[in-house]
Amino acid sequence: MDLGLADRVYVLTGASGGLGFATAEQLVADGARVVIAARAPERVAAAIEALGDPQRAIGLTADLADPGTPDRLVAAAREHFGRLDGALISVGGPPPGTAATVTDEQWRESFETVFLGSVRLARTVAGALTDGGAIGLVLSTSVRGPLPGLGISNGLRPGLAGVAKDMADEFGPRGVRVVSLLPGRIMTDRNRELLAGSGDPERARAQAEAAIPLGRIGDPAEFGRVAAFLLSPAAGYVTGVTVPVDGGALRGL
Repeated sequence: MDLGLADRVYVLTGASGGLGFATAEQLVADGARVVIAARAPERVAAAIEALGDPQRAIGLTADLADPGTPDRLVAAAREHFGRLDGALISVGGPPPGTAATVTDEQWRESFETVFLGSVRLARTVAGALTDGGAIGLVLSTSVRGPLPGLGISNGLRPGLAGVAKDMADEFGPRGVRVVSLLPGRIMTDRNRELLAGSGDPERARAQAEAAIPLGRIGDPAEFGRVAAFLLSPAAGYVTGVTVPVDGGALRGL
């Protein structure tokens, strides 16, 4: 199936690795061009090299906590590629800990980056899009059910899903779509850290896989393909929804 991605342009944050990079790989493979952004310049440079086509990918060092980041990313897409068709907004996971034990400073810092940074970028990108544009927010299955030991994620991610739904309603009349993606257990650096932090990574992995109907932790490329589809014109009648990519782990209908 042709997703209609040829020469379309997308901004992706948190895209020097993990789910953002996996999506960038799929978009480029299907003919799109990308602006990838992350906080570590060396990782951005490595990601651009790994994508293998400097004509289709540029990188910026950027932090979503910086109010100037959204305008920089939109400008970069237009200056380098002449257009902007959408964005995948992914932010590194907030620090672990229960909602009652993480500090006020951890809450504030996570709110500025994970929540407000995402909202700011989504509304800025939406304002720059025309009919057929699409925005995807990478959230978590914590939107549907709290995850043990991830109190900040449990608090902020459901709110972002509500924001995405609100924006889908607001921007839909202009033909701009907004969706939320809910990754479950996918083998990113973040999940490796969480498994390592358990004290017994092999046992923790076995327990995690036992709770997944497909019986395994996902591969980032599996998420990337879903995200690329949802951002593409092929998904032109899909908006305002939360889409789990979790191997069936969520039990709700």
